[in-house]
Order: sequence, then C-alpha cells, then structure tokens
Amino acid sequence: MPGCASSAGRRQKPLATGDTAGVALHGNATTRYDDVALLSVASVLPSRVTSSDAIEDRLSDVLRQLKLKPGLLRRVAGVNERRNWAAGESSDDATIQAGRRALDEAGVRPDQIGLLINTSVSRKHLEPSVAVRLHHGLGLPTSAINFDVANACLGFINGMSLASGMIQSGQIDYAIIVNGEDADEIQVNTVERLNRGGLDRNGFMSEFASLTLGSGAAAAVLGRASENPGGHRIVGGVTRAATQFHELCVGSVDGMFTDAKALLKGGLALVVDAWKEAQSTFSWSGIDRYITHQVSSVHTNAIVKAVGLDRRRVPVTYPQLGNVGPASIPITLDAEKATLQRGDRVLLMGVGSGLNTSMLELAW
Repeated sequence: MPGCASSAGRRQKPLATGDTAGVALHGNATTRYDDVALLSVASVLPSRVTSSDAIEDRLSDVLRQLKLKPGLLRRVAGVNERRNWAAGESSDDATIQAGRRALDEAGVRPDQIGLLINTSVSRKHLEPSVAVRLHHGLGLPTSAINFDVANACLGFINGMSLASGMIQSGQIDYAIIVNGEDADEIQVNTVERLNRGGLDRNGFMSEFASLTLGSGAAAAVLGRASENPGGHRIVGGVTRAATQFHELCVGSVDGMFTDAKALLKGGLALVVDAWKEAQSTFSWSGIDRYITHQVSSVHTNAIVKAVGLDRRRVPVTYPQLGNVGPASIPITLDAEKATLQRGDRVLLMGVGSGLNTSMLELAW
C-alpha cells in the first residue's frame, strides 16, 4: 500500500527501514493520519449456532480411524462453537443490515457516502463485485465509488486504510467499509471430503482450520475528524508483507489447506518485525485494548507472548464465533465498544495468509 498524504496533495515521507525474513522493507506502508475518524462500527451475527461437538460428531468415524480424541476443536483451537446463517438469512443481507446500523449510529445519511469498500472473502460469484449489490441495498448515491478489496483476513483493516487516505486527501467526505462471511459451503465440503477417508493425521490437520471458521457481518463508517468531533480518530498504522510464504494457507469454497506450524512461525516473525519497526513512529506498549484477528487460542497466545501484550487487554470472540475472517476484528471491536472510554487507545491487529500483517491505531 502506498504511503498516505499527511495533508491533502502531499505525499508522506517513508518513516522507517527494516528487514523481515531477508526481505528489505522501506517504510512506505507506515502511515499517520491527522484528520480521519471512525464514526461507528456495527455487526450482525447469524442466528444458528453450530457447536464444535456437532462438527466432530459428523466426523466421528474418521476421528476414530485416526485415533484422534474427541474435543479436538475445543482442545487445540479453543473454538467451542461458531455461527452459521439459518434459513432466510444470508451474508449479503446481513451485511446490508450491519451497514444500515453503522450509518444510523454515525448519523450519516446514505447520500453522504462517497465510497463503499466490501472486504469479504466470501462471494457467490466472480462478477460483478459483491460491492455493487451492497451499494444498491444500502441505497447509496450513483456518485459513490464501490469496489471489493480481498486480502484474506486483513481486508477490513486494508479497507479502512484505503478509505482513510481518500478522506485525508479530500476526495471523499464519508466511507463505509463492509464485510460479510459465510462459512457453510467450505465446512460442508470439508466434512464430506474428510469422511471419504484415505487421509493420515497430517492430511486431516492440514484441513483443520476450515472447521474453525464462522459466519458473520460487520460495517464501519469513517469520516473527517475535524467535522465529526464525536468520532474516534484513526491515528495511523503499519502494514508489512512476507509473501515468500504465500503457499502456506490456500483456500477456496472447496476447502482450506494449511501448514499450521510454518504459518504460525512465519506470521509471528512478521508481526514481531513490524511491531519493532513501528515503535520508531508509534508507541504501542501502553495500549488500552488490543483487538486482534480471532483465529484460535494458539494464535492469540502466541501473539500475546511474542510482542509482550497485556493478556487482560486482549478480548477474544473465537470461543463463541470461531474465525470469522476479515469480519472478526470489527465484530470484536463492536462487542468491546461499550466498555471503551474517551481517550482509550485501541490497536487493531491482524495477520492474513499470504503472508501480510496490518496494525491500525484508534484514539477512542
């Protein structure tokens, strides 16, 4: 991502230099904003709850064949249950509902929106973009730009960063970032394939991550801080890549195949390097709330330990919701906002397959 202007029409100077896994970094993705705010965040969850025990019941024969003890999803990932869309519900409709809630909370009319970015991994078709249906469903004006941004689990943070740059430059006044995820098809396909047998433990565990996924939708409205004094200023953040690891997690509706150990090792190294490099620009040790991407207990505990976070300031939603992809950060932030106070510092943190990491600070 290019560096943002610190004032309209002026390119921001690169801020830092570092090294991640032998790849030189030039700092052009370390960015500060001085007039952008998060005005609202909202989420909509499916009504159907699917327990991890229910998924393992469907896999009882293969688990027995591989001599894997029951309670694997709870024990290894810390995921007790997740949400799935019930009859009459859909990720697109829920995303529109979340968008309307976010607009109402922000006090922004649909005709004031200049940009909609859909950040969903889930999509029913390749063309047209998911964004066009959401643009129509939210009743946005014909002047509003709309498009999809897909970057695995980092899409929502990337969307916020893109929108922040456009607001900062004066191109738009308000933006809405949306996300809706549907884990049903990939989980059904994964369970069916695993039940065919013929896999050893390594083969089974390479598809384990698919079983931790959940569904949900979220939206956030951004605007100019100077014109919205009740908003939560977007301070800035860092984005870094280690794309030599692009084959460690590859997914589609047919399944998600992951080298979990290598993915965790590479992701942690990337996060630590980005964190250290960002300290020359930001001081994130005293953050009041760390909103991390919700993958599993293993992932969360590893991030906490690697960069020395205060565990009490790291809320988790994965035990009840599973991994909701890019929606997990805004869903978790929405769940936490009632406990945040004016002046609190909030850091959004994510790692996405590819590998990429992004962190974005908010001044609540």
